[in-house]
Amino acid sequence: MHLLNLTLQAPSNITSAVVGSFSGTKGQEILAVRGGTKLEILKLNTSTGQLDTICSTEAFGTVRNVVGFRLAGMTKDYILASSDSGRLSIIEFVVAPTPHFESLYQEVYGKSGSRRVVPGQYLAVDPKGRSCLVGASKLVYVLNRNSEGKLFPSSPLEAHRNHNLVTHIVGVDQGYDNPLYAALEMDYSESDEDPTGEAYENVQKYLTFYELDLGLNHVVRKWSEPTDRRANLLVQVPGGQNASSDRFDGPSGVLVCTEDHIIWKHMDVEAHRIPIPRRRNPLAQRGEKSRGLIIVAAVMHKIKGAFFFLLQSEDGDLYKVWIEHEGEDVRALKIKYFDTVPVANSLCILKSGYLFVASEFSDQNLYQFQALGDDDGEQEWSSTDYPDNGNIEGPLPYAFFNPRPLQNLLQVDTLSSLDPITDASVVNLLGPGSDTPQIYAACGRGPRSTFRTLKHGLDVSVLVSSPLPGVPTNVWTLKLTEEDEHDSYIVLSFPNGTLVLSIGATIEEVNDTGFLSSGPTLAVQQLGEAGLLQVHPYGLRHIRGADRVDEWPAPPGQTIVAATTNKRQVVIALSTAELVYFELDPEGSLSEYQDKKSLPGNATCLSIAEVPEGRRRTPFLAVGCDNQTVSVISLEPDSTLTTLSLQALTAPPSSICLAEIFDTSIDKNRATMFLNIGLANGVLLRTVVDPVDGSLSDTRLRFLGAKPPKLVRSTIHGQPSVMAFSSRTWLLYTYQDMLQTQPLIYDTLEYAWNLSAAMCPDGLIGISGNTLRIFTIPKLGEKLKQDVLPLSYTPRKFVSHPYNTVFYMIESDHRTYSPTAIDRIVREKEANGSRVDTSLLSLPPNEFGRPRAAAGHWASLLRVLDPLTNESIATFDLDEDEAAFSMTIAYFERGGGEPFLVVGTGVKTTLAPKSCQEGWLRVYAIKEQGRVLEFMHKTKTDDVPLCLAAFQGFLLAGVGKSLRLYEMGKKALLRKCENNSFPTGVATINVQGARIIVGDMQESTFYCVYRSVPTRQLLVFADDTQPRWLTCVTEVDYETIVCGDKFGNIFLNRLDSRTSETVDDDPTGATILHEKSFLMGAAHKTELLAHYNVGSIVTSITKIPLVAGGRDVLVYTTVSGSVGALIPFVSMDDVEFMSTLEMHMRSQNVSLVGRDHLAYRGYYVPVKGVIDGDLCENFNLLPYSKQQAIAADLDERSVGDVLKKLEQMRTSSAF
Repeated sequence: MHLLNLTLQAPSNITSAVVGSFSGTKGQEILAVRGGTKLEILKLNTSTGQLDTICSTEAFGTVRNVVGFRLAGMTKDYILASSDSGRLSIIEFVVAPTPHFESLYQEVYGKSGSRRVVPGQYLAVDPKGRSCLVGASKLVYVLNRNSEGKLFPSSPLEAHRNHNLVTHIVGVDQGYDNPLYAALEMDYSESDEDPTGEAYENVQKYLTFYELDLGLNHVVRKWSEPTDRRANLLVQVPGGQNASSDRFDGPSGVLVCTEDHIIWKHMDVEAHRIPIPRRRNPLAQRGEKSRGLIIVAAVMHKIKGAFFFLLQSEDGDLYKVWIEHEGEDVRALKIKYFDTVPVANSLCILKSGYLFVASEFSDQNLYQFQALGDDDGEQEWSSTDYPDNGNIEGPLPYAFFNPRPLQNLLQVDTLSSLDPITDASVVNLLGPGSDTPQIYAACGRGPRSTFRTLKHGLDVSVLVSSPLPGVPTNVWTLKLTEEDEHDSYIVLSFPNGTLVLSIGATIEEVNDTGFLSSGPTLAVQQLGEAGLLQVHPYGLRHIRGADRVDEWPAPPGQTIVAATTNKRQVVIALSTAELVYFELDPEGSLSEYQDKKSLPGNATCLSIAEVPEGRRRTPFLAVGCDNQTVSVISLEPDSTLTTLSLQALTAPPSSICLAEIFDTSIDKNRATMFLNIGLANGVLLRTVVDPVDGSLSDTRLRFLGAKPPKLVRSTIHGQPSVMAFSSRTWLLYTYQDMLQTQPLIYDTLEYAWNLSAAMCPDGLIGISGNTLRIFTIPKLGEKLKQDVLPLSYTPRKFVSHPYNTVFYMIESDHRTYSPTAIDRIVREKEANGSRVDTSLLSLPPNEFGRPRAAAGHWASLLRVLDPLTNESIATFDLDEDEAAFSMTIAYFERGGGEPFLVVGTGVKTTLAPKSCQEGWLRVYAIKEQGRVLEFMHKTKTDDVPLCLAAFQGFLLAGVGKSLRLYEMGKKALLRKCENNSFPTGVATINVQGARIIVGDMQESTFYCVYRSVPTRQLLVFADDTQPRWLTCVTEVDYETIVCGDKFGNIFLNRLDSRTSETVDDDPTGATILHEKSFLMGAAHKTELLAHYNVGSIVTSITKIPLVAGGRDVLVYTTVSGSVGALIPFVSMDDVEFMSTLEMHMRSQNVSLVGRDHLAYRGYYVPVKGVIDGDLCENFNLLPYSKQQAIAADLDERSVGDVLKKLEQMRTSSAF
């Protein structure tokens, strides 16, 4: 079996983000690392206040850390990245000719892979850009420029000591003194040799400073002092003398963030310590030890000769920290509560007054500073409030604050993020209303969790929907003059008339425009500087002013059947199969070309492109005729109306459109002229027109829908594009310099046109039935529209009703109090006379979280939801400290053919060590078309039921290491038989007929059968040859399964068909019982068919066709929020072509971080039977000379053939 892997949705979680001027302009950009494998540049759009993606590139490696740095005297920032390639990568972001990343230098410093003994987890740079330090095993590189001005690192200087653990590293700001680095270190040599553990208890953590002596070119360990053992984070403090004055920028040194405290420290100077303010826990029990509070993210910002820090705690609370100093002497270290935002992996402050929060889970947010917290009335804590500036033995007294809604920040934009996807289902619940299935995903963690519906297409933002007096066929907008900024008229064509609407403060009908309103209109155009043109079936009207209208009547007995226009040219087709060509003369009149052009058949459609900048006319006219041909005709003065090229079609053309659109895969320097042809059978053809001789080449096909497409040239986000109106509306547009074809998630439109108005400068106006719609397409980069339903707790699993559009979902959170537990604790405290401040409990948990509880406490519920309306129908809270872990819908022999919902729960479950007080199987009867659940009974188990499945009128449950078979009873489920032979724990159960596929937590899959004669037995007859830590299993066919594991691998295993037949033909299982064990397991083994590392933990796999008429593919989701597909190849020719292309692409070193592609995709097991489609699609980005060389090796194909094949591989089975 051979498969092609394609990414449908890139990873959405941001593992790290840095801010800098990477483009070299005055503005700032944010470099985000998505999913640990993708580099992305985000730039703030000042006009919309939103973050736009400028460039996004797959690194084909795991990026461990990134920082930005700038060499002295330069105007742009460079990117320093460490990765699992064992190389230090210097990367430049290049804007021209198209935005892209360039790898300038890759310095090898260690083995590949993310190992503890190989540096790369920590990166620190000197604030002046002179050197960098790679940790944890510390290597220092001096950053220089060579004689050609290119950046390169020097040979490494080692500064590491053996038996040292490093928990954080940061560069110290000392101005232009020798570069200095600070590290948090622990020496574990004595702990290693002490079996009693006493040395471990007494080990100390040190704050150590390392200095790079630029004169002597070596690194010295300059200063080391014990610090708090719980220190986890260092933050750089500004320092050094100001370049323009004698003033010091700051006291230098570092902030040491430790549990419950912040410490400012520098060499040989007295430290300052302050407590981290904390929330009061209204549910805390008397005598209960308070949970420590640590800082998880920090950012420093300089502003007008001052600076401040924003530190974030693990609860999401932001604290403003600042230092009062005189020169290099610190007077006080101060802290106060600032605001509360989602817990972040990285915080970035832009100079324009924005804060970007790269959330640990779920959506990322952009905030605008409303204030700096100077006058918000919050209490301040200073190191001078405590004896000896806080440097006393033991902890400082707790400081408390009350969280509140945002006051200093204002949320202005949100970047949608799916991470983590805990479970997903791909199914078409819309029926005939959608030709592609939807992806239903359970996303997020804790109170910010969501249930999301993903639909393929671009999201549409509707501004106006207004009824019309009839059903129009066409709509256009017009400017009065060429210099007008906004449109003035909306022209609607009906079968029996034309309606003109004026755009002003309101939209209203006007009758004095000079347009003929008694008949339909074929085309309108703003001509020349201040003229208007109307084409109707019986002639042309050129409106040149309030009192001057030039008319051109059609010849007697003839009508105009088609027309096309631009600002200087008009072409019409007559019913006698003739073309008439007009061009604007210098006086502003339309001049008819003296000859008419006879056509081989009746014209059905015409198109000319816009006039190119700096020219008087567009050179080509495209004509579609009913004899199933398309002709390209010259409009140049010396060869006017001469046929240049002809293309035969498989069906009559219904619409045609010439448009110049930028596509770097064809031409990296200028826009390409595309001829788009809509056929009567619903197919869209896209052909490249040669700009010199008008010849046609590189034809691509795409099926759009059942209706013949209508094509319209439009402008989206300032870029030329083409809209196609079939049973769905499609858009051909350029995004990140690549041509895309995507549908719109909107009602069926008959026609649409660009609209530029004061309320909507970049909008579209369309007609759907008898309604007029004004809308915009806000984000071209998001191919999957998301509908979001907020959830209460972390979603664990959901299942669908067998035949109704209803989902059942279980949610549970550890270390969280359930509503019943909160009510009980509050009642108990009030009964004891304690005053309970419930204000924290009333704050929205999706913004402020919930109070933390001890291990073993759970909050959990069962939710019934409608995925079509995206509404929650009902929720059922479970008992206190009872958490749901598994669920299924089962049919029982005694159930009367009705489905039952079975939920597996555990009480007081702890994860480390893994234990529970008891487990339960809850059974619910499903009523009223699945919308009502009725609790029937529950059955006790001795462990947590981690997976459930229906099986031939019984229930299969994976309880600990046992697989059990249950039957329905009146008051409980009745255990019929079990198999206790599974090694570590049953994690998944899949059923196919009489066959059961059991996935073990650590030991891969087991094939089982159920035999009831002579006694009930669950027998294992086959297993895997190698251990696997499974996360999900899906059946591909009766003998084949596809699995995902905890290390980001997807693999396919197949059972030998003869073994399968032998087992099925054995009614008693006697053969299985007496077969000899092989390799300390079952008698038979599965064969590995395919193996591939996707780079993130796979959480679900679904087998389904993704496009209308397409073949089944395997759609998978990952914990980093990405969605991908494994597509089976149809022919060996395709396999050979794609594998050869992949081989050539591997040799091009496309990885920005220098990772070997074959090793990356075969991280734990060599890659087998899967071709990386994402790597092959990078063929588009190669220079044309390299494309030609590779294409020549692929059976002497052209570059266009290769690009066409790549597009076909994606569009035929995926999107």
